[in-house]
Amino acid sequence: MSPAEREAFWRSVECTVEKDVVRTDRTNPFYAGDDNPNIELMKNILLNYAACNPSLGYTQGMSDLLAPVLAEIQDESEAFWCFVGLMQRTIFVSSPKDGDMDLNLEYMRELLRTMTPRFYTHLKSQRAQHPDALELLFVHRVCGDGGPAHVGGVLVPLPDDWFHLFLGAAIVALYGGDVVDQGMRPDEMLLHFSSLAGHMDGELVLRKARGLLHQFRQLRSIPCTLASLCELCGPGMWDSGHVPVIECRRDHDGQPCPHGGVEPAEVASEAVEVDRDGGEVP
Repeated sequence: MSPAEREAFWRSVECTVEKDVVRTDRTNPFYAGDDNPNIELMKNILLNYAACNPSLGYTQGMSDLLAPVLAEIQDESEAFWCFVGLMQRTIFVSSPKDGDMDLNLEYMRELLRTMTPRFYTHLKSQRAQHPDALELLFVHRVCGDGGPAHVGGVLVPLPDDWFHLFLGAAIVALYGGDVVDQGMRPDEMLLHFSSLAGHMDGELVLRKARGLLHQFRQLRSIPCTLASLCELCGPGMWDSGHVPVIECRRDHDGQPCPHGGVEPAEVASEAVEVDRDGGEVP
């Protein structure tokens, strides 16, 4: 690097890495304590990766993915190449656009309406306190595309392009009961879920998320607001010919539903006919 490039690299990458590594996974004995040499190993790996991949550089969250890899392998060179392979299966959104955030929040809102209706009803009841309480609860830093999820210390390949939404729904399904039972306001909900950080059972959340995804893939009909979750999914372990009926639940400014959705009454009528022919009750 030229002196100018070195200075730019320092400003944009090295300072951020140095700030992040000293606060990453410090409760893990492998990284605990002052002047821990393993912190320096993590820093070296991240800086080397950023130098080898200047178009991506370093994005907050990479240290969280590297930490369990390095702690398990405990070798700088091998951990670096494992991290390289890991990053090849991961997409980071360092500066998501408003449209990206709005899209994920819209899908999350509709997924909660479908999979956790009791919690969704409570969210709606809080609109007087905050127009969109959901926006307070979900902030996405890392979006996977067939890449890994890092939940509660568990690193796992994602089985679906939108699996991060099902992880969020799983957390709500597992830990949102108290929110509804106690009638929490938006600020209390935020405090409740924030207090769970580092204390959730990662394996349990992943199992629940997989269960919700499987349940979603078994639905005979889904709202048109979630149709893209089926259309955009790439090939994976859950793609098994899931072709649900699309219910149109939104006004499209007088235009036909872009997803070919039918009115809910038509779906109910079709379901009755299937039942009379001996099919299973949906």
